[in-house]
Amino acid sequence: MTLQIHIDDGPPPYEQVRAQISEQARSGALPVGYRLPTVRGLAESLGLAANTVAKAYRALEGDGVIETRGRNGTFVAAAGSAAERELASAAQGYAERARRLGVAEGDAVAAVRDALRAAYGD
Repeated sequence: MTLQIHIDDGPPPYEQVRAQISEQARSGALPVGYRLPTVRGLAESLGLAANTVAKAYRALEGDGVIETRGRNGTFVAAAGSAAERELASAAQGYAERARRLGVAEGDAVAAVRDALRAAYGD
């Protein structure tokens, strides 16, 4: 696992940790069942506070990307995670609502792009 944190620019460090682990898990670079470093171990290696990494791990667990198995450690969760199912459900709900409101498909997609740009700071 390789993470690069940019302290001086970009999103907060915990969000960078969360996004990079999430992307590596989604792409398969971190396979299902891969054991992640401990919070303290990763924090030390990245030069971050343990609370910063703990916050990222909590967010990843909430997203269904990782799972903590008590004293056994933290692991990449199985594919088809809760996060993917929740995202698909939210997208379906949005599409149905846009249709009911009579919004054209292109306008609905543009609204999503604008929301994503705002959320990701682009």
